[in-house]
Amino acid sequence: MILSVCPNPSIDTYAWIDAIEAKKANRITALKEFPGGKATHIAFALNELHHPTTLFANWAGNSGQWIKQSCADKNINTDGIEVVGQNRKCYTFRSKNEAFNNTELLEPGPTFTEQDWKNFSLKFQDSITKYSLVCISGSWPKGAPNDAYAQLITICNHQQKKVIIDCSGEQLKHALQGSFFGLHINEDELKSVYDNSDISTIVKNLSKKIKLIAITKGKEGLWLYYQGKLIHANVSISKVISTVGSGDCLTAGIAYAVDKNLKIEEIASYGVACGAANCLNDDLGMLKIEDVNQLLPKVTLKELDYAS
Repeated sequence: MILSVCPNPSIDTYAWIDAIEAKKANRITALKEFPGGKATHIAFALNELHHPTTLFANWAGNSGQWIKQSCADKNINTDGIEVVGQNRKCYTFRSKNEAFNNTELLEPGPTFTEQDWKNFSLKFQDSITKYSLVCISGSWPKGAPNDAYAQLITICNHQQKKVIIDCSGEQLKHALQGSFFGLHINEDELKSVYDNSDISTIVKNLSKKIKLIAITKGKEGLWLYYQGKLIHANVSISKVISTVGSGDCLTAGIAYAVDKNLKIEEIASYGVACGAANCLNDDLGMLKIEDVNQLLPKVTLKELDYAS
């Protein structure tokens, strides 16, 4: 089983609006809401792949209850702690007016206290005993320690649990100071850590501490390092409806294949097929298993020269 850890879950909301005028009342004509936050997308993708997972998170207020109920509706177990406040809502405005179409408005969410962090880390330490793999993905509430990922990685290492992380900024820099199983890092996050290094050089550096490295560059696909091999994988799709959550679905595909003990070629294939499947669906951060199954045979794989 896989534990999907979302430090800062959200309600992701499409809001349709004709125009936005300053100093006037602007009416939203329609709303469509989805459970969100990076590891929330991972949990829903794993569930769609019929792989058991639990979503572990900080739950706050009525919005947190709504996200938990959305999980229950899909038979996804939830775990974690309750905190004061409300889980955030993240709005994406949809409009025929390109000036603000796809403009985002993000709420801050709850604020962490020292006691919240203590409660979270203790609950996390207790919960991971039941899982074979842990995925931690996304931002933290304000007030959480800037080395929260590194501290959770240490807990996983002590219990000899595989952990795959996807984070950025200070959290990523602190995490990279230690050793752990897996990392998903995209092009923007790469630039914040490595200036102009090529993929092979980056893998050489990271592989000294990390066993599985997934590097993504949007349409250019996935570079996956695992068990001494470096593979590039990609798949073409005819139409992109929404890219929101594609990286998270890719992480889910990799986690799924790792937990099934599949070969690196199959891990890479599931990763890019799940990431691409998300793009075919208008529901934010969601994939459909039938799309994944149709895309898997179309994935192109190429083993690259790699000298450790």
